[in-house]
Amino acid sequence: MTLATAYVCVLIAAVLPYLWVAIAKASGERYDNRDPRRWQERQQSQRSLRASAAQLNSYEAFAPFAAGVIMAQLAGVPHAQIGTLSVAFIVFRILHGLLYVSGRHLLRTAAWFAGYACVIWLLVQAALNITV
Repeated sequence: MTLATAYVCVLIAAVLPYLWVAIAKASGERYDNRDPRRWQERQQSQRSLRASAAQLNSYEAFAPFAAGVIMAQLAGVPHAQIGTLSVAFIVFRILHGLLYVSGRHLLRTAAWFAGYACVIWLLVQAALNITV
């Protein structure tokens, strides 16, 4: 794995919330673009509500992941390790969203923890590898 792989993963993580919101919009009643937030609040479809929640969770996960990749690079963590952790993070985040949308809460939580562990590992490695 290369650092370019990790950067592509950051790009994927930045775009991933829009996949879940597209599913939310497609799973609900006829979408109203004039008032999207209230439209989402009125939805009765559990799939639409879960997809919207997956979108919000993806936004929350993005910043720590991107920071972890950048910090690990700046600290001199081997690029192969950064790339591997980045790919694992993306796999777990996609799995998390799919499990969220399908309503499998225990597996979703496990995928969330696994993705978060990748972020923590990136941050820990950055902290351990920094040279003053």
